Amino acid sequence: MDLKDIKAVIEIMRKNSISEFEMENQGFKIRLKRGANVIGLPPSSDESAHAPVFAATPSAVPTALPPAASVLNADAEIKSPMIGTFYRAPSPESAPYVEVGTEVGPDTVVCIIEAMKVMNEIKAEVKGVISKVLVENAKPVEYGQPMFKVRPS
Repeated sequence: MDLKDIKAVIEIMRKNSISEFEMENQGFKIRLKRGANVIGLPPSSDESAHAPVFAATPSAVPTALPPAASVLNADAEIKSPMIGTFYRAPSPESAPYVEVGTEVGPDTVVCIIEAMKVMNEIKAEVKGVISKVLVENAKPVEYGQPMFKVRPS
């Protein structure tokens, strides 16, 4: 996300009276929150005068953005969408869905998470090559816990 994109988000927030925006993508995270005297709008009724205000300004943006090279070369993470037990294969006798070096697409099943006796197939949702498996088979995972690293292709 570059400065032009951030300015466009701020403009959309202003036009649509949106008070807060948050985005996370491949290690880059930005949070914009509208408060008193921010982007030219009065505070919304649910904001207090003492609420902290985070706004993207041209002077603040360079410190918020990681260097371009690290964003381009950073591995994406496939995170657990739920709490449960992580399984790399559909059954104990089967081969794992993916190994390090396996090319995946958004619809590629990478593992199963068992939650409340239900087996949930988890898809990669990214395109790339598996560069690291972060969780051992049959171990518990938490919501949002990284399970795989994927090198973009």
